[in-house]
Amino acid sequence: MAFRKTCAMEERIKMLGDYDTGAFSVTELSALYGVSRETFYAWRSRRASGEAFWFADRSHAPGTQPLRTDAALVERIEALRRRFPYFGPKKIRARLHMESPDLGLPAASTIGDILTRAGLVEPVRRRRRPIDQGRRQTPPLAINSEWCIDFKGWFRTLDGQRVDPLTVTDNASRYLLQVQIVRQNQAEVKPVLERLFNDFGLPIAMRSDNGAPFGSNGAGGLSRVSIWLLKLGVEPHYGRPAKPQDNGRHERMHRTLKEQTTLPPAATAGEQQVRFDDFRLHFNEERPHESLDQTPPAKVWSASDRPMPAKVEDPWYDAHHEVRRVRTSGEIKWRGEHVFIGEALAGEVVGLAEHDDGRYVVSFAHRALGVINPEKIFHRFAPPRARRGETVETNQE
Repeated sequence: MAFRKTCAMEERIKMLGDYDTGAFSVTELSALYGVSRETFYAWRSRRASGEAFWFADRSHAPGTQPLRTDAALVERIEALRRRFPYFGPKKIRARLHMESPDLGLPAASTIGDILTRAGLVEPVRRRRRPIDQGRRQTPPLAINSEWCIDFKGWFRTLDGQRVDPLTVTDNASRYLLQVQIVRQNQAEVKPVLERLFNDFGLPIAMRSDNGAPFGSNGAGGLSRVSIWLLKLGVEPHYGRPAKPQDNGRHERMHRTLKEQTTLPPAATAGEQQVRFDDFRLHFNEERPHESLDQTPPAKVWSASDRPMPAKVEDPWYDAHHEVRRVRTSGEIKWRGEHVFIGEALAGEVVGLAEHDDGRYVVSFAHRALGVINPEKIFHRFAPPRARRGETVETNQE
C-alpha cells in the first residue's frame, strides 16, 4: 500500500512536469495519467498554492467533530458500566435517562462504541440462529393475571451446602416477587406462597412445570400445592413436559440470576440468600427491561386487588353433582365400592356428574380429574396444558 501511494505521488509530479513543457494539452495529460480534468486542475491548484508537499494525500478525517460525545458524559457511561457490569448499551442509556431525563443522550450504538474503546466490552461470538418458521401468537398478559413459580437449578455453596432457590415472578411485568432458599417440597413452598398472597394479593393463575411440588402424575396433574391454589381461586397452569420455552420469560430471569449471584457461589447459604435479596431489589428497581421500554419492573407492577381469604373454603358443586370426600387412602366410596382417585386429594371434596354414556366425570372445583366407568374403575385425565398466554379449556361438568 505504501509503494502504491509513493507511485501515485511521483505520477502527480511527473504529470505537472509534462504540463510545464507545453507539449501536452490538459485533455491529453488526463487521458495519459488516467485522471479526470477536474482532478488535474485540483492538483495544479495545490501546486500553485505554494504548499511544500502539494503532491501528498490529505487526511479525509473531518477537521471538527461537532457530534463528539462530551468527555464528562463518556466518564458517566464508563462509570455506569463499571457499576452495572451486566448492563448493555440500551440499559445504560435507559439508566442515564432515569437519572437525567433532560440530558441529551447518544444512541445506544454510540454508547457501545464508547464501552468498546474503554475496554469494557468483551467480544461475543454470535451463534447462527435457525430460521424461524413461525409460532402461535398469544394475547398480552395483564399485571397479576399469571405468576410464574419454579426452582432454579440447585447448586452448592462453598461450604458444601445444597441450595434450591425458589423464584416467583409476575409474568406480565417481570416483577420478581421472591427468591427464597427452600427445599423442594410442599411443606416449605406453601408458606412462601402464603406470605406472598398475604402481602401482594392473589394472581388469577400460577404457571409452573409439571414436577413436584407444583404438579404430579396423578389425576389432573394436581399436587397438594395446586389443589390448595384451586381452593383459593388461583388456576394452575402447566407447561409441556421438557419444554422450558413455555415459561421462557421466567427462564431468562433465571439466567440473569445465575450470572449475577452464583458465579462463584457464596461461602454459606445465609450469604447466598443475601445475594438473592440484593439481586431482587436490583432486578425490580434498577435494571431497565427492554420489553418494558427500558423501564424497571417496579415502575410497572402493582399489587393484586384480590385479597387472600381469611379462611380457605371447600369448593362448591351444583345440584348436578354428587359430592364425596376423599379418604386418607385417596379413595372414595362409590356405589358400594372403594374407588381410588388420588392421594393428593386426601381430605378434599370432589364432585361427580353423570355423563351421557353412563360414566361419571370426577371434578375438583372446576377441574375435571377423570371418569369412573360402569365397572367402577377410575381413568384419570392428564393436566390441561397450553402455551404461555393461551386459555386452557377445563371441563365444567
